[in-house]
Order: sequence, then structure tokens, then C-alpha cells
Amino acid sequence: MGKNIHLTKTDYDKLMALVTVEVTGADPDRALLKDLRTEVERAIIVDSKEIDPDIVTMNSKVRIQDLDSGEENEYTLVYPMAEDFSQGKISVLVPLGTALLGFRKGDVVEWKIPGGLRRIKIKKVLYQPEAAGDFNA
Repeated sequence: MGKNIHLTKTDYDKLMALVTVEVTGADPDRALLKDLRTEVERAIIVDSKEIDPDIVTMNSKVRIQDLDSGEENEYTLVYPMAEDFSQGKISVLVPLGTALLGFRKGDVVEWKIPGGLRRIKIKKVLYQPEAAGDFNA
């Protein structure tokens, strides 16, 4: 089990609603939902007005660095319906999105990919809705 992550109460409630939706059959999202649920269930829940501004919350924009290639990218963590990879909006359901959720600037995040382990460092939280005063994002 990894280190504790921090979620706002609003994000926790929305994410729990997302992961408790019944997935039927051999839906490929089933494993993704299970992974996200595991992360959400182990989170420390805090009030939106008290979350640290360097923690990745939903709708946060972050700069990350791939520790193997050195490449840096910027992504906004969004709910599945807002995903648009061409605009850097990644779903919380994709492995990278789940991996970023609740971690903070400076954290090194690891997750399994086919053929190994991927490691990225959160270089900076460029925008966090709660830090900007948007407590309903």
C-alpha cells in the first residue's frame, strides 16, 4: 500500500459516486474503477478550504516529469466525461490520473504498466481549484 493521499470532501463524494456505479460484464473499465476506488478509500479527507495548495485535486493542472526519460508534460486531472487528451485533460480513471490524485508537489508516483513500472515526479501544481477559491470544481 502506498502513502496516504489527501482528497477534499467534495472530490471524495463525487469519486465515490463514480466508482460505485455498477460495471457489468467484462467491461475494461472495471479494473480502472477498482484501482480508483482503492485509492479513494484510503484517502485522508479534508475540507476544501483546508487542502494544501500543492496537492493534486480534481481539475488541478500539474507539471510532471517522467523520471526515466526526463520528459516534462502538463496535464489537467478531470472526470471521465471531460477527458480530452489533445488538450492535456486526463481522466482520473486512466492509470496516470489515478496515480496523480491526492499526491503533492515533489512526490514521486509509481504505477504498473505492461512491461514494468512507470515513475513520475510532480514538479508543480500549476492550478488547483480550491487554492483559486473554487470549492465546487
